[in-house]
Amino acid sequence: MEKGFDWMQLLNPEFYINYELGGIRIGIYLVLFIVFAETGLFAGFFLPGDSLLFLAGIYSDSLMDTLFSFDNSFINVTLLATMVAIAGIIGNMFGYWFGYKSGTYLYTREDSFLFKKKYLIQAHEFFEKHGGRAIIFARFLPIIRTFAPIIAGIVKMDKKRFMFFNVVSSFAWAFAMIFAGHYLNELFRTQFDIDLKAHIEKIVIGIVLITTFPVLLNILKGNKVTEQEAKEELEDGNDDKESKIFPN
Repeated sequence: MEKGFDWMQLLNPEFYINYELGGIRIGIYLVLFIVFAETGLFAGFFLPGDSLLFLAGIYSDSLMDTLFSFDNSFINVTLLATMVAIAGIIGNMFGYWFGYKSGTYLYTREDSFLFKKKYLIQAHEFFEKHGGRAIIFARFLPIIRTFAPIIAGIVKMDKKRFMFFNVVSSFAWAFAMIFAGHYLNELFRTQFDIDLKAHIEKIVIGIVLITTFPVLLNILKGNKVTEQEAKEELEDGNDDKESKIFPN
């Protein structure tokens, strides 16, 4: 922080993990909030998600030191992954509630810096292709995971069914990304004497490329759903008490 604040730091997951406020490290709180915001607030699509969790796994011991820490690294990384999963579950629940209450309002809202209607349409296309399983798949896809629970709420997906997919996807995403970061760092350090903390920028770029490729592919190859078509389908689905997006 002595070098001054740079807005580009907001895109760097390491900035949040190592952030200090008044000499106190609050990285764990920022990680949990970002997971909640990225999965529950439509304005959270620009926040780092997968790369943040991967790095959180690398820094799991230091992150847990802020709250409580055990001598056993496995316990620390497991508790961290569990807390992140819970934050993701709550975030999705909030997104579902927001979509349920807002209805088709978001389809008529004008674009802003924090809201892009095209991302809502892309999430709709994703649901068209994958149905209810999209809640699970979306967890591993940037942007899509931000709008997935909102779309589920808009089309009034069955709450119990949504919660099932929500819990499964949150734990799968959190444990996969955090455990991968933690144990790959240990593997490279013990077997190859390489500390991944010294290669954070390359790791972040690699994860961003890998996770955004499916999104770009879906945009290029997916069925093009226009704004009006999305609104009409949602309205028809609500009239029929059953949305076409979530086939049994």
